[in-house]
Amino acid sequence: MTTIGIIGAGHIGGQVARAAITAGYDVVISNSRGPETLAGLVAELGPKARAATSAEAAAAGDFAVVTVPLKNYTKVPVAELAGKVVIDTNNYYFERDGHIAELDDGSATVSGLLQAHLPESRVAKGFNAINYGDITVDGTPAGTPGRRALVTSSDHDDAAALVTALYDALGFDTVNAGPLSESWRIERDQPGYGTTGDAAAMTALLARATPVSVA
Repeated sequence: MTTIGIIGAGHIGGQVARAAITAGYDVVISNSRGPETLAGLVAELGPKARAATSAEAAAAGDFAVVTVPLKNYTKVPVAELAGKVVIDTNNYYFERDGHIAELDDGSATVSGLLQAHLPESRVAKGFNAINYGDITVDGTPAGTPGRRALVTSSDHDDAAALVTALYDALGFDTVNAGPLSESWRIERDQPGYGTTGDAAAMTALLARATPVSVA
């Protein structure tokens, strides 16, 4: 079975792990404090999960989900993720992360920064605009009328296709926002961020997005 390496065991990482295991995936999960601190979560998740270091989770995963505070993105393992699809859940909160000039002026995107840090990986945006609690409760079978859609974005078609397949397995349709240069359309302060809607609604919300510069 496919194994997901999850780097970051906070709200989003934990919920993705729960939903993925329910869908049949194996999970290797890590945090910044060490595998021993994840004993309770792993016990809850059951035999399809184990705790590891970030490097071990990156190496073990057929693909990875990176869900760490943006200010720590340069600590994400590089060599262990080479050749793999990496799903980036990150958002930019300058109040937490400190100001990042190229994000403030709109010359870069959050997931674009991770792609630059992981030049031999294929980064796709995912799970960044859904309330973490909804990940395990809002999924419905394919074909359900009004099925909730989540957005992805990538410079690599196979990475976007992998996110689409994962979303579907977890109960969500997909809207592809295009390359990472367009991924700002589903980030903070945009109409689609944190909004619930089907594929048509999310497509319309992406179209309404307007670049925002942080003074």
